[in-house]
Amino acid sequence: MYWKYWFLAIAAVLLLALAACSTKPPSQAVSTQSVQEVFPERSLPSMESGAFLDETPDLWFVELSSPPSAEGTPRATLEAEQQTFREAARKARLRYTERFAFKTLWNGFSVQASHSEVPKLSRIAGVKNVYPVVRVSLPPTALVTDPELATALAMTGADIAQSELGFSGQGIKVAVMDTGVDYNHPDLGGCFGPGCRVAVGWDFVGDAFNADPSSPLYNPTPAPDPNPDDCNGHGTHVAGIVGANGSVKGVAPGVTFGAYRVFGCEGSTTADIMIAAMERALEDDMDVLNMSIGSAFQWPQYPTAQASNRLVNKGMVVVASIGNSGANGLYSASAPGLGEKVIGVASFDNTHVSLNTFTVTPANLTIGYANAAAAPPAPTSGSLPLARTGTPASTADACSPLPAGSLTGKAALIRRGTCTFHTKASNAQNAGAAAVVLYNSVAGRFSPTVAGTPAITIPVVAISDAEGVAINNAIASGTPQTLNWTDQFGSFPNPTGGLISSFSSYGLSPDLALKPDIGAPGGLIRSTYPLERGGYATISGTSMSSPHVAGAAALLLEARPNTPAQAMRGILQNSADPKNWWGNPGLGFLDNVHRQGAGMLDIDDAILATTKIEPAKLSLGEGFPPTQTLTLENNGPDAVTYDLSFVNALSTGGVISPGFFTSNATVAFSSPSITVPAGGSASVNVTITPPTAANHQYGGYIVFTPQGGGQVYRVPFAGYSGDYQSIPVLTGGFPMLASLSSCALLRGLDCFAGGIYTPKPGGATYTLTDAFNTPYILVHLDHQVRLLRMEVFEASSGKAWHRALNQDYVGRNSTATSFFAFSWDGTTFGGNKTYTVPDGQYVIKVSVLKALGDASNPAHWESWTSPVITLDRP
Repeated sequence: MYWKYWFLAIAAVLLLALAACSTKPPSQAVSTQSVQEVFPERSLPSMESGAFLDETPDLWFVELSSPPSAEGTPRATLEAEQQTFREAARKARLRYTERFAFKTLWNGFSVQASHSEVPKLSRIAGVKNVYPVVRVSLPPTALVTDPELATALAMTGADIAQSELGFSGQGIKVAVMDTGVDYNHPDLGGCFGPGCRVAVGWDFVGDAFNADPSSPLYNPTPAPDPNPDDCNGHGTHVAGIVGANGSVKGVAPGVTFGAYRVFGCEGSTTADIMIAAMERALEDDMDVLNMSIGSAFQWPQYPTAQASNRLVNKGMVVVASIGNSGANGLYSASAPGLGEKVIGVASFDNTHVSLNTFTVTPANLTIGYANAAAAPPAPTSGSLPLARTGTPASTADACSPLPAGSLTGKAALIRRGTCTFHTKASNAQNAGAAAVVLYNSVAGRFSPTVAGTPAITIPVVAISDAEGVAINNAIASGTPQTLNWTDQFGSFPNPTGGLISSFSSYGLSPDLALKPDIGAPGGLIRSTYPLERGGYATISGTSMSSPHVAGAAALLLEARPNTPAQAMRGILQNSADPKNWWGNPGLGFLDNVHRQGAGMLDIDDAILATTKIEPAKLSLGEGFPPTQTLTLENNGPDAVTYDLSFVNALSTGGVISPGFFTSNATVAFSSPSITVPAGGSASVNVTITPPTAANHQYGGYIVFTPQGGGQVYRVPFAGYSGDYQSIPVLTGGFPMLASLSSCALLRGLDCFAGGIYTPKPGGATYTLTDAFNTPYILVHLDHQVRLLRMEVFEASSGKAWHRALNQDYVGRNSTATSFFAFSWDGTTFGGNKTYTVPDGQYVIKVSVLKALGDASNPAHWESWTSPVITLDRP
């Protein structure tokens, strides 16, 4: 089926090989390679369901005019500015609840306010901008009992840094902002307080806190206390990766921890609580902060990213996961990982996974499995007859009800795909199954959850695609097969080991900054877990890759105590190792720079590095960039001469559904080699010509190879070829004019559920006193926008009635059919003045200035004008 693409790929490889063998010096590099599309061997993950999803928040950041105290503004000035806002909000009759007030790392508030109050927030004098307070959830877990991190540590050289170089992170303080830490765990010190490994911390939320409105345990009210323990497990797992020292050994087993709990036992947290925790970590003088959480689809200007930058300015190394939104396409990276000075971390899959096993007889198969979250764990003894509900070709296996009694007392083999894991397990359970074995529909392993109502009461386990096909074939042979539970464990090669994880988010940043910065193991990582929940667990996510880098920063700070926080990222990037494309590694193409950053973390090489190159990454923006200067600093005892070369990575096109392409970008150097004297520095100019293909995210690596052997250094580069402002923004049939069609008050908030809006094609009359008859504009943003504006005009004359809404740096929607809802209350603003629009007929013009757009260029705007709205107040 794909023979023609294989031919094109082989041709591209031959062209690359010919280029590598050319005698033409790198300083005169010219590419004749044509750009070709390449296709992954397995299907691209997607979050597209076709369902309309309202993503309008009810929590908001309100940024005020002055910079925070971290940038020198007196606290008295900030206090006065915030009090002025409160008074102005009262006079404007703004209905809101203040949640947090920030002064140190960010100046402003987080507030709870309904849809209809948001325009009022924007027009209060002194408000610089309004941002959504994004809710942040955690990845599912799969419990195992084998406490081993060895294969993940070996992937990054952490084992060498510990055993051969002798570093442990001793004396370095690492803050873990997460679900808390089980400080009673012996691998994490066994106690909390001065003299303990978990020396300081704070619980910002309490056990019952849950910011997820869809959860039956929804409780958005924080109840802080001084005890940052962990009833969830995620934070204990993260802390173990950073620095466990016991049955599990983490990256930096000698560090001291600060634990900053921002999650309850279940559900989500919010971005404003993260800033509160950042300010406490600064107060506690932490050296490194790890945040395995983030807000996807945002800008580097998002409040958590701004606050993180200021932490780096204050001397703290800040490391954050780039996000688990790979299935949502490009520009899906999370804040704070998007922050200009933050180390945003991508995830690679672990090379091996140690799992519980069951056997299948008489087929003589030994299968490694992970328990699904929200189901009882599998037993360690007993047998069940096996049955299958589909085949390896099934795309909706067990998505429909199964015949009653058809699986009584059996273990049901079910293929992943189409419907939720809860639906599959529930259908099997209702058919009498005693257990469910889920197998992957793509290469590799996965960590499912079967959470839902009604609860799943039978064991559900997950296995790889290959194992599932082997069991299926054994059943299909006609010989009855039996599943035998065991208490044994096995180490299994991971087919996707060393490749970017399927969930890892794509950059670039919407301002075309190179993100993520670096990658580390995050897929199928085993680490510490709360003692009451088994002591150890395997979890996948960029949540797991970020603490590898935080631990690496601790080792480097021990090895080089005077390393500035702002220099840490560059040192790690220079020594990182780019990896091949996840979609088909055998083709030999490097994975997208905007997916893996500088590549896999290489800790021992970073510690031993004697050369530093700055800037350590090149964000090229759009079009033909100017010549850039790279400066090499040699801290070694001898002069070193480096030969200069470059290699391209794959490019991507599209946004939510990316395509993959070869690149014919070229790099020209001011000289083919550079000599850097001992204890000195030297510079080289590089000029990067984008690929000939239009509207692609492209990238590659400038390579510095020492003559005579030694450590190779790299500088990643990435940019956009073509017209960045040509990316469509207002798509999918949006915007549209709508009103509320039904409303059920939900915990005191405005209506906040899918399907509550009725489109209004035109001629609608609104009384503005009826919640069901308030005009709403539903907007889908296919890409981040620099500015979103709503203006009101008199329908007949075109007379302008000023603005109804004005927001900067608006994030994109997560899927092609999700949207934001903006209401109009019949008032507008211009400058510092508010206007009550009289009864009559009006239209609302929605305008968006595209990312990096020039406001004076009409081509950089998209707009839509509503049908006529008739205001008729009683």
